[in-house]
Amino acid sequence: MTYRSTRGKDAGTSFSEAVIKGLASDGGLFVPEEEVRFTPDEIKKLCGMDYKGIAAEVIAGYADDFDPAEIRECVDEAYTAAKFPEGPAGFTTLDGSLSVLELWHGPTCAFKDMALQILPLFMKKAVEKRGESKEITILTATSGDTGKAALEGFRDVEGVKIMVFYPSEGVSETQKLQMVTQAGSNVNVVAIVGNFDNAQTGVKKIFSDKAFEKKLLGDGKMLSSANSINWGRLLPQIVYYFYSYARLVASGTVKFGEKIDFCVPTGNFGDILACYYAKKAGLPVEKIICASNENKVVADFLRTGVYDKNREFMTTTSPAMDILVSSNLERLIYDALGKDCGAVKDLMEKLAACGKYEVGKDVLSKIRNDFDSGFSDCGEVSKEIAKIYKKYNYLIDPHTAVGVSVFEKVSDRTRHTVCVSTASPFKFNACVAGSLFGSDAVEGIGEDKVCALLSEKTGIPVPAPLCGLFDREIRFNEVVTPDLMPKTAEDFIYDK
Repeated sequence: MTYRSTRGKDAGTSFSEAVIKGLASDGGLFVPEEEVRFTPDEIKKLCGMDYKGIAAEVIAGYADDFDPAEIRECVDEAYTAAKFPEGPAGFTTLDGSLSVLELWHGPTCAFKDMALQILPLFMKKAVEKRGESKEITILTATSGDTGKAALEGFRDVEGVKIMVFYPSEGVSETQKLQMVTQAGSNVNVVAIVGNFDNAQTGVKKIFSDKAFEKKLLGDGKMLSSANSINWGRLLPQIVYYFYSYARLVASGTVKFGEKIDFCVPTGNFGDILACYYAKKAGLPVEKIICASNENKVVADFLRTGVYDKNREFMTTTSPAMDILVSSNLERLIYDALGKDCGAVKDLMEKLAACGKYEVGKDVLSKIRNDFDSGFSDCGEVSKEIAKIYKKYNYLIDPHTAVGVSVFEKVSDRTRHTVCVSTASPFKFNACVAGSLFGSDAVEGIGEDKVCALLSEKTGIPVPAPLCGLFDREIRFNEVVTPDLMPKTAEDFIYDK
């Protein structure tokens, strides 16, 4: 298996090299040059495995420059009981047509742990295989959860430094505290004045600065990414869609071979794209429902074929989805355009130049064979949190609430649907508690007290990784404007 850029360059790149580089040399994203396909018999075999077994088999299909023993070593080290005491993924069936895949039982209480506990291990193996001696600096933009998960995954990893940029007013208080109190000798966290798109654009500009890249290489240094633009970050996310199907088959909820739907809260289009790759690989999936909040640029694209980021940026109660430039959509466009790299490049240049592009009716029709879409606003999200708790005694965070709300709008319930739950409700205490008990109950009190109130009133304990968070020492308080991101990164890389 080799990889190439969606924009045409870097053909023949190995999995190891793609993991180390993160972003292709022409600014495109690495995609597999060959199709991975599991036969029905192979998928049936996967249905009898635990999470680690499924992970080892699925990853092997895309990482053939790692031998099976190396993959299994990475899997076993990533998904330990110490890191995931309740198992890597939880699974709750709410009714006959809806289940929830809980991806927040890891060390930072967000779905990003599923990939960012194993990405550093991939990178370590890749560096060894390629005999790479350069110091690697991970540069990452985050809308909240990626930052903490990446910091935790790469903390004190030898030969690697990690720097995270986050929007100063674009994350929850708990998400912010998780990042700015991060332990580790090789980490740095910087807030930017602006939104996630500003942070992501700033990081991409640093990666595309060829003069800076040349300087780094000359000094024995290089950059990589922990965002889902890195194929090594996206690949482990394919696994839990196979795991979901295995759980449904094992419980008798669906018969083997019966198709299901997935509903995925969507921001940067990485989590939902992993589902698309699972379907491409043979998983019996009919529709993939894209659930957006008020920043519904992707939902609008899936409906009209027009991608237009020229709109008001909305700050919502589901901040990880407050994104207007969804990077991973480029990989889907690449497939929909028949792997025409030149056409992809033209569209991405239009997006960069004027913030807008359009695909034809035939391309949109092809995409809509796999995808459906919808959106929910903050008011609907709040009502959904209260409704699900009242009906099922089940607590969900605002991102999951977007997913469930859109499921109820879009799904015809003819197939069983799995909604992906991306974060613990205790990472968004004010929104969840306010939805359940009214805004007056949380107004004017600190996040720590809101967290305690939510736990006390619901009888649900605060997840262990969040206990004591509000008493930890704040290590990082730097705030910069986007134009200062390159200098800030350079200072960190060179220990200035």
